Amino acid sequence: MEFTPDERELADLELLLSGAFEPLTHFLGHDDLHAVHEQGTLADGTPWPAPVTLHLPGDARPGDEVTLLDPEGVPLAVVTVTDQGATGPLRSLNPPEHGPFARLRRTPAQVRAELAGQDTLAVTMRGPLDDLGEVVATAKELAARILLLPLSYGEAGPAVVRAALKAKDQLPDNTLVVPVPLAPRDEPELDHELREHIATAYGATEHLAGPDPVTLPGPPHRRGLVVFFTGLSGSGKSTIARGLRDALLEEGGRTITYLDGDVVRHLLSKGLTFSKEDRDLNIRRIGFVAAETARHGGLSICAPIAPYAQTREEVRSMVESVGADFLLIHVATPLEECERRDRKGLYAKARAGVIPSFTGISDPYEEPEDADLTLDTTHISVDAAVSRVLDTLRAGRWIR
Repeated sequence: MEFTPDERELADLELLLSGAFEPLTHFLGHDDLHAVHEQGTLADGTPWPAPVTLHLPGDARPGDEVTLLDPEGVPLAVVTVTDQGATGPLRSLNPPEHGPFARLRRTPAQVRAELAGQDTLAVTMRGPLDDLGEVVATAKELAARILLLPLSYGEAGPAVVRAALKAKDQLPDNTLVVPVPLAPRDEPELDHELREHIATAYGATEHLAGPDPVTLPGPPHRRGLVVFFTGLSGSGKSTIARGLRDALLEEGGRTITYLDGDVVRHLLSKGLTFSKEDRDLNIRRIGFVAAETARHGGLSICAPIAPYAQTREEVRSMVESVGADFLLIHVATPLEECERRDRKGLYAKARAGVIPSFTGISDPYEEPEDADLTLDTTHISVDAAVSRVLDTLRAGRWIR
């Protein structure tokens, strides 16, 4: 069995395999996890502050060997499933691939060897160091070498490494910079304790936690945005979406990408069927392209049917994970009206059984419970519907 962990699990996997999480060598099972929550130790009494877990597929059974892959499909490690879904010791297969600043990556053992037993002040960083004077004074007082450990996880990772390299230019020449992919924990105390463990693993005799960055999101009109229309075939969502695109292009001020469901089917998702699995894959592809556009501050307009709530939520998560905003618009025109408008005769063919798995007839449409705007186009014009969407964008300050 093969499985690709999520981003946080992959970061934890790297730290487990490199020894940065020592004495922990495996993902926590039920007993260890319970002990960590209750008393801050593993089941055998070894102190450990925070959960480090791996959520394997539901069909994994005790005794199965699961090969853990990176997003490119490269096998990183093998883990054996034990009782209650826990995982045993990890067996490394390949070192993880690193992107930006790969040249700076080192294992804890390599760093300890370079430090050669010197007293070392490790500074863990999630953002810029506001006060280098404190770092210099502390290192001088301890007669210690400085080790900067930028915690380079996620989208902000490269910026944290750049901040560390900038700080290094103002610190003693023998200062080391070593990126570490530690994902932040929700509870500050647990996050700090994990940073202490990391610093010790890399050979620190003293640890200084840099301040958490203060993040002030840019104004909405400069942030990426995905406007995601969903609704039955014939509901009017594509017509409204095109009208919105045209109105925004006339106003100017935003870079617009338009992803219509039918057009995407002919290009990005050519060859996919209308099975639930392929429908979900089609929506994920649309979501991925929209999120990548929004990542760089663009505004994407999407107009697929998107009948399943879970898949719509996945797209929302994709978009929000890159720091962009997501606006869900439900075009809630009733089925009867959609059938009445049906110029292509699709509903008639679906009712005759010519088209199987047709949304609204032989396949379900899960109405959104989290829509930011709901439109029923039965009794309003396209221009009026577009105006309501524009009003929503202006109220949220995504356009001015």
